[in-house]
Amino acid sequence: MANITYREALREALREEMRRDERVFMLGEDIGIYGGCLGVTAGLIEEFGPERIRNTPISEAAIAGAAVGAAAMGMRPIAEIMYMDFSTIAMDQLVNQAAKIRYMFGGKAKIPMVLRTQAGAGRSNAAQHSQSLEAWYVHVPGLYVIQPSTPYDAKGLLKSAIRDDNPVIFIEHKMIYATKGEVPEGEYLVPIGKADVKREGSDVTIVATSMMVLAALEAADVLAKEGIEAEVIDPRTLYPLEIDAILNSVKKTNHLVIVHEANERCGFGAEVAAQVADKGFDYLDAPIKRVCGPNSVIPYNQHLERLFIPSKERIVEVVKGILG
Repeated sequence: MANITYREALREALREEMRRDERVFMLGEDIGIYGGCLGVTAGLIEEFGPERIRNTPISEAAIAGAAVGAAAMGMRPIAEIMYMDFSTIAMDQLVNQAAKIRYMFGGKAKIPMVLRTQAGAGRSNAAQHSQSLEAWYVHVPGLYVIQPSTPYDAKGLLKSAIRDDNPVIFIEHKMIYATKGEVPEGEYLVPIGKADVKREGSDVTIVATSMMVLAALEAADVLAKEGIEAEVIDPRTLYPLEIDAILNSVKKTNHLVIVHEANERCGFGAEVAAQVADKGFDYLDAPIKRVCGPNSVIPYNQHLERLFIPSKERIVEVVKGILG
């Protein structure tokens, strides 16, 4: 096992898959000599050259459209959208084309593409560069949506995504790149559609995504000192979602708190809550609670931004509230 950063884990996945399969190539803004806006692709152009590490114009629609076309013709592109907020400019290519082509052609055409993008607040990047829009893509049939929280998951899931024949929206958090974790030095894959229990517990289930997994684990440590054992579940893939893993946990703990950074209204947590209420209502001893970002734009001011992002203190407060 190597102790490496989330950023390095992603780079290893990209390098290994490009060495393994010549059809894999990358395209995006500043991913070449500059190494990507957050440093993930640093050094790759020196090994693979500008044909496979393709710098693009500042046009998200062109980046996504080129990836869809290349995938339809048998390549396995990895497109990078610098900020998730800007993926809105490529919604036609992603929602109306990438997500639909396999169905509309009766399976004869496949779109094996990955769209890597960076979401989340914490860097005072303000309202247009800090959003978490994962629920938009979970809503669209035909797209897989992945949000890894650890270096191990990031590498294993990115490799699986690159090999998959479906279009994958692969969402990384801006504040998670420098976090470290153990990653096997040999070949491994993390299966798409498989949740992970990050911490076992018996009193409350906390389902958290992306950066909020780290906050949930910190909250669980605080709760443990007060005799409350929280089970923390990371879905890892928002779609396909392993709802049975969540239901099994709720059956054991009888309480559920869902944590994500995106706005609460119609966020991913609402889908989890609805499925648990539908399939596991009898397991619950208290209402399902969500700890999410407020239904507002994300402020630039760092003090206000800190209030926007769910904290371990808020998670602890909500957990203690439902346990009475």
